[in-house]
Amino acid sequence: MYLRTATLKSTDGCWGNRQTNDSLEKVNLLMKNADAILIGAGAGLSTAAGFTYSGKRFHDNFSDFIRKYGFKDMYSAGFYPYETLEEHWAYWSRYIFINRYQNAPKSVYGDLYHLVRDKDYFVLTTNVDHCFQKAGFDKQRLFYTQGDYGLWQCSKPCHSKTYDNETVVKKMVNEQANMRIPSELVPHCPVCGAPMSMNLRADHTFVEDDGWHQAAGRYEDFIRRHNGGNILYLELGVGSNTPGIIKYPFWQMTCANPNAAYVCINLKTAAVPAEISRQSVCIHHDIGAVIKRLCLDN
Repeated sequence: MYLRTATLKSTDGCWGNRQTNDSLEKVNLLMKNADAILIGAGAGLSTAAGFTYSGKRFHDNFSDFIRKYGFKDMYSAGFYPYETLEEHWAYWSRYIFINRYQNAPKSVYGDLYHLVRDKDYFVLTTNVDHCFQKAGFDKQRLFYTQGDYGLWQCSKPCHSKTYDNETVVKKMVNEQANMRIPSELVPHCPVCGAPMSMNLRADHTFVEDDGWHQAAGRYEDFIRRHNGGNILYLELGVGSNTPGIIKYPFWQMTCANPNAAYVCINLKTAAVPAEISRQSVCIHHDIGAVIKRLCLDN
């Protein structure tokens, strides 16, 4: 059962503002005193790190697709029903390459790792861009609930296994021409021969492989170990698309545990239910700037 009332509790985002500075001091103290930190990360965290899906970055990498189809952003263009698999994978190989195999332009993830590396932490994220591992976070402390740009699966799917795509994706990027990849690079399932698809939770065909279930088990174990303890739920950049994965559970676990604290940092909306307002700190500001400031204060 979700908490009843969401009340906006956010600072105005100005470093010189007393309320903002007080909030930062509270977050610093909560992080220092917490026995464990559970990070819940959404798309806003990667946006703060420079992984934007529209504007200059989109135009720089997909100008030919924009000219042909009039696409407005990288995300929606990924759903376009391309006539051929060669064109589909020309688009998607570039998409995967810049969002999975290139580093984020800003140091947000590295700064966050600096803040929590000496704590008993775990990360629950809906992001699929691998930024946590590239920043140094322990793979055994990560649960990517929605998949990974670096993995393919059978599109049917005929079996519950995923496949690393780095080598083939880089070939696709290097060898494509006229918005097409060579036909021999189109990936097919090694079991049934069907086209491969991305291992992303878009519909009922999403494959939860052995690695996914092992990570889910480690997350559940972390929750059990810290049930009732001095734990900080740190929510970063989580929007309203899938609140049942991170936001609502964090609210519920905070409400059920008087020793817990909840921190929400979000550029657009930082909100907290009235029931846990006394246990919470919300900061309405650029996530990267807040994390950088917290690093400087530590």
